Amino acid sequence: MIKSMTGFGKSVLQLPTKKITIEVKSLNSKNLDLNARIPSQYREKELQMRNTIAKTLVRGKVDFGLYVEATGEETSNKVNEAIVKEYIRQLSNVHQGDTTELLKMAVRMPDALKTEREQINEEEFKAITDALNTALVEIESYRNDEGKALEKDFNLRIKNIGELLEKVIQIDPERMTAVREKLQKAVSDLKEEVDQNRFEQELIYYLEKFDITEEKVRLANHLEYFAITLNSADSNGKKLGFITQEIGREINTIGSKSNYAPMQQLVVQMKDELEKIKEQLLNVL
Repeated sequence: MIKSMTGFGKSVLQLPTKKITIEVKSLNSKNLDLNARIPSQYREKELQMRNTIAKTLVRGKVDFGLYVEATGEETSNKVNEAIVKEYIRQLSNVHQGDTTELLKMAVRMPDALKTEREQINEEEFKAITDALNTALVEIESYRNDEGKALEKDFNLRIKNIGELLEKVIQIDPERMTAVREKLQKAVSDLKEEVDQNRFEQELIYYLEKFDITEEKVRLANHLEYFAITLNSADSNGKKLGFITQEIGREINTIGSKSNYAPMQQLVVQMKDELEKIKEQLLNVL
């Protein structure tokens, strides 16, 4: 069973004084490329959360976001009373104004507010970890569903290439006859006497160069191996990519050796199906 690298997962955690939203989305990438957006008070736990995501998603361009919304009366910003009072005292020496106006000026001065760093207790972080795992379950489900759609398309494309290969096999005898006749006509057009035995030897040599028996067998084997790998327990997009390269190599060789228009048309159709497979394989984990 294959998985897509495209997916999205979300989880919302409601705590007594805050709401935490976790979002994880991924696109295709050769390796794991993880970008995290986390509030500063959770940075000490970032590595642990990154490892959790990496173990689950394995590969892909992943965006992880942890968003906090305060819902209670608590705030991490506190008025630095001593500093504000000192600012007001100094300002009153410079300008004898209304206390309210002096206060407005004082709170804009440096260090008038102090930010207290929140400590993450283990109970809160466990709740965040559970929420992250919930989001990862959701994105994995999304990836599995996308993988099923890709698998269906791959099976169709491989089936189409296999059917085209059968047509290649069917017309191969008439192709070889056509190649033989073309060579014989070329010799007769020279209007010269040739040694028949030597001609037959040369003819066999050229016919062997045009022979595609090995390519047909290898292509059939590669198509079967692709289908087996596609239905294996693990999703392995890289391995499928390597098999696709081998399929392409055999199709190209058949095309270069065919020297016969009807077969070359079949080769073009096989290449078209293979390109669609290659394009979709970029999304497979």
